[in-house]
Parts: sequence; C-alpha cells; structure tokens
Amino acid sequence: MKKSILVAILFLSGFGALHAQTRQTREEYIDRYKHIAVAHMERYGIPASITLAQGILESDCGNSALSRSSNNHFGIKCKNDWTGRRVFHDDDARGECFRAYGSVEASYEDHARFLDSQPRYDSLFVYPADDYRSWARGLKAAGYATAPDYAQRLCRIIEEAQLYLLDRPQGEALYAARNRSRAEQAVEGFEAGSSVNPLTPTNEERIDPDDFRVTINAYKGYNIYVTNGVNYIVAKEGDTFESLAEIFCISARNLRKFNDLKGKAQPVRGEQIYIDRKQKRWEGNARHHIVTEGETVASVAQSYALREKSLRKLNRLKAGAALRSGQTLRIR
Repeated sequence: MKKSILVAILFLSGFGALHAQTRQTREEYIDRYKHIAVAHMERYGIPASITLAQGILESDCGNSALSRSSNNHFGIKCKNDWTGRRVFHDDDARGECFRAYGSVEASYEDHARFLDSQPRYDSLFVYPADDYRSWARGLKAAGYATAPDYAQRLCRIIEEAQLYLLDRPQGEALYAARNRSRAEQAVEGFEAGSSVNPLTPTNEERIDPDDFRVTINAYKGYNIYVTNGVNYIVAKEGDTFESLAEIFCISARNLRKFNDLKGKAQPVRGEQIYIDRKQKRWEGNARHHIVTEGETVASVAQSYALREKSLRKLNRLKAGAALRSGQTLRIR
C-alpha cells in the first residue's frame, strides 16, 4: 500500500513538473511570432512592437486559458459580424463570446484586419510605425481594453523586451543581434572565472540605477529613457509641466504627482521627469542603496523610479527625515 502511494506521488510530481515546463516564456513567445508581427507592420502599418506586446499581454505569452482553448491571442470578442467558431469566457462579464481560430497565425491575421477595418482605430494609422507610445495611447483611447493602465502596460512590455528594435529597418536582425550580445556577455563572464551569472547581480551588491537606464526612441524632440520599468525624460531649458503635459498627453497635475511634487513646482533643466507613475519597489535583484553625501529621500526615490512614500515606508522613515552618508536604505 505504501509503495503504491509512493508511486502515485512520484507520478503526480513528475506530471506537475512536466506541465510546468510547457509554460511558454516571453522570449519564446517573441521568437515564435515576431516574424508575423514584422510582416503585418510592413503590410498594414501596425508597429511590430505593439502587435507582440498586445499578444503577450492579452494571452499571457500564449499561456492563458482563452489562448489555449481558442488560439485567440488578442482577446477579440465575437461582435455581430463574426461568423466563425466561438468560445465563451469570463472577462468584463460572465460568459462573454470570444472568437476562436484554427491557428495562432489566424489570430494574428484577424487582429491586423480588425484594427485596419474598424473606423474607431483609423486615427492610429496617422502615427508612424516606430511611434509605439502613440499607438499604445491610441488603442486605450479607442477602447481596445478597459484597464486604465493599458497603454503603460504595453509600453513597459515593449521597453523591457526591447521590442521597439523590431519597428526599425532590419528590425529582426537588430533584435537577433541584441540577443547575441546578451549571450556573449554571459559567456565572457563565465570564462573570466566568475561564479555568478553577470546578468544576475547578487542581492547585496551596490548598484548604480544609471546602469539600468535604457534609451528608447526619441519622441517629439525628447529622448525617452526607462529605469525600473518607468519612462522618463530629461528636462530642457524652458520646460514647464504644462508644456510637457501637452506634448505627452498627460495632465500637469499627474506629471507633478508622478514626480512626487506639489503646488506649482516646475522642472529644472537636466532633471529626470517621469511620465509614468513610479514603482513601489525596485524590480532588480539588489535590495539596498548606500546613501552618499547630499542625498535625500526624494533624490534616491527619483534615481530608482520609486515613489517617495513607498521608500519611506520600506525604511520606516517619517516625512522630512534626513539621511546620513553611509546609511543603508531598503529599495525592495
């Protein structure tokens, strides 16, 4: 009896491990479908980065119940004109009707045709194929999804995976070169005798958040950077929150809120200005920041794209508390 139970446990454990292995990673998803996204960009003018980011977000990299049961990777509902196969799935309401496809490729094709044929998305096609930020905001404004942060989530996926490379000429080659570069860095690290993967820093390592700064495509004369998954620009001479609000389609009030500023504060030349809401915790592996002379809670929070309130809470600091050189701050 005990032997039978042990065999059953081992079988179920093995099955669970096998099932876990079938989950598709983001990189696997991108590698599998990026050629379709690029082809559709060339045919329809939809940024490849947007197509892939939507597929990743809507289908959970092809792992969601809806995508597995219907090959629907974009959450497109039936609508009145759909005559194909249907499945029913709980979404905004219970038992909503979703389109079902014979293949993932068919889902990608229908997604492109859906955006191309629906009048409410016409305004998106005035944007160039490398302006993924405008496309992301336009999709949200046109009602593609109900999530209030849908545009930010798309942009975060694009920037974390560097999908914007696919929007450029020879994009697939650029993206492949990026992957080779990362692999070569890892190999060089191991050949040098390091016992730690150089792409995975230890928890207690002192870090410089500037090492995590990524430059994204320029937007209306501003380079867009990303730190900790949050987009920001560097303020220019004469910038105001009101002028930046008009450029980036964000209210001046929200821009001040994103940067932990109140009242009538205005940006200073060379200052980091976040155009998305900052994070509650650092998303890297490091856990701590060592304070240097002159740093404040505000400056540390801004460097790591953390909300001041969250940084104070992590370290049990009162509002207005001064920092001392050498002090250790938790960042996650």
